[in-house]
Amino acid sequence: MTAKIIDGRLVADRMQVAIAEDVKAFVAQAGFPPGLGVVLVGDNPASAQYVRMKRKACEKVGMHSVGHLLPLDSSQAVVEEAVESLNADPRIHGILVQLPMPKAIDEAHIMSMVSLEKDVDGFHPINIGRLAQKGREPSFTPATPTGCMVLLKEAGVNLDGANAVVIGRSNIVGMPVALMLMKANATVTICHSRTRNTAEIVRGADVVIAAIGQPNYVPGDWLKPGAVVIDVGTNRVDDPTNEKGYTFVGDVDYESALPVAGAITKVPGGVGPMTITMLLANTMKSAWRSIGQGA
Repeated sequence: MTAKIIDGRLVADRMQVAIAEDVKAFVAQAGFPPGLGVVLVGDNPASAQYVRMKRKACEKVGMHSVGHLLPLDSSQAVVEEAVESLNADPRIHGILVQLPMPKAIDEAHIMSMVSLEKDVDGFHPINIGRLAQKGREPSFTPATPTGCMVLLKEAGVNLDGANAVVIGRSNIVGMPVALMLMKANATVTICHSRTRNTAEIVRGADVVIAAIGQPNYVPGDWLKPGAVVIDVGTNRVDDPTNEKGYTFVGDVDYESALPVAGAITKVPGGVGPMTITMLLANTMKSAWRSIGQGA
């Protein structure tokens, strides 16, 4: 058996075509495009690259984007002012605060300042709280976990009663995707750095979401034959065979997982393109709500 490849780029491209059409329809009614505002503090290369990708994606679908790119030594007041200016701008429908922020910044407070109606990354404490409550729905769900859920749907996975294992418990991916899986009626186990029998737990999983940030952490012999694997990890490793001197690998050892899994995402080209696409979709949703349309 060789696993079916879950192609995140293909799904993302299809969704972005639909979003671009939605942007045109919004502009026809509102007279201006949907807008995404980004706040980035510091010069972390990965964060800066990600922000550039998001702004390029906005341009591709016809959205307006504004960036507050602040120096590393920015004060709490300066960061708060950037968020407040985006909250007050009627042409900005989504606000993304790039995480992590420098240690000198009260990250939790900054996230709580983002307007609930513009929290397109789904990290406002009220949105996360609603996600954790049975019978409650957040205004938006976090982009990367939502992308994972879309890819599971694309793969035809029935989560009702499925055993799902999430490896990693970060606020950005692990915890919210576990909550989303539970809302989909999966039975969820979270493994982390203190889990004593991770391999044994993973071997019982119908669905594995790997988001621990360690290259090739999950070998193929940990997987249940036929399991569906969503690999969130993007780890840079040295590779002398690559002209750049490095390559990116996931948290799952792709080569050993391929003959065991029923379906698997690649790295790159799996979850990454979906993250940006879900951010665009949430911004579009917020834009329609701002003119009294949409749920």
